[in-house]
Amino acid sequence: MQLLQYTHPTAAGNLAIDEALLDYAEANEDHPELLRLWEPNQTMVVLGRSSPVEIETNRSYCEANQIEIIRRCSGGQTIVTGPGCLMYAVLLDYRRRPELRMLDRAHEFVIGKMKTAIQTLGIPVGMKGTSDLTFQGRKFSGNALRCKRNWLIYHGTLLCDFDLNLIAKCLGKPIREPDYREGRSHLEFLTQLPTTTEKLREAIASEWSSGPRAESWPRELTTNIMQLDYQQDEWNFKI
Repeated sequence: MQLLQYTHPTAAGNLAIDEALLDYAEANEDHPELLRLWEPNQTMVVLGRSSPVEIETNRSYCEANQIEIIRRCSGGQTIVTGPGCLMYAVLLDYRRRPELRMLDRAHEFVIGKMKTAIQTLGIPVGMKGTSDLTFQGRKFSGNALRCKRNWLIYHGTLLCDFDLNLIAKCLGKPIREPDYREGRSHLEFLTQLPTTTEKLREAIASEWSSGPRAESWPRELTTNIMQLDYQQDEWNFKI
């Protein structure tokens, strides 16, 4: 599995890279599996593919504080990320791992690997809900996936040194809640891992047995996706 450690300077570019990696792999028979690790340069709100912006975000606060709202290609609910939140994406080949076509198996496989990686740092974490990672009963990682015919990309967040107050200020009430949330507010429900993003990078790369660093990524395709979708209000706000 190749390792890509690259953060695009823009929010749109970072989201477009994940989609471009999936589309490019689907179009190229001999593409290797890949782990991407990156950390945003700026705070941003990321909507799920079908998330209602007016319900799941505090849009007026975000606009007043120049916090970009952008929509990803995968499902799930809205998240807030930025410096101090490690982001990951795993590009996996269904032909090598046919069992992952069952969504519950895909969640179990990827979240299980991430859980094991974090536990090597001496942090006891668990999995709750469909695809949440938790520490001391509180969520620090939300995850989502997008599938094609032969490939899937599974990606998520890892809160580490991030101002949780920003999440409470940027987000509205989620339209769906896992049972274990038990009605808790964002600040009561969320937590951070007691480690650094750098230690997390090392642990995750080791667990996935990442091999050579990826020397390139589909830059032209990324630019096209950025321009067609992620830089357009029609996509981000479903206008």
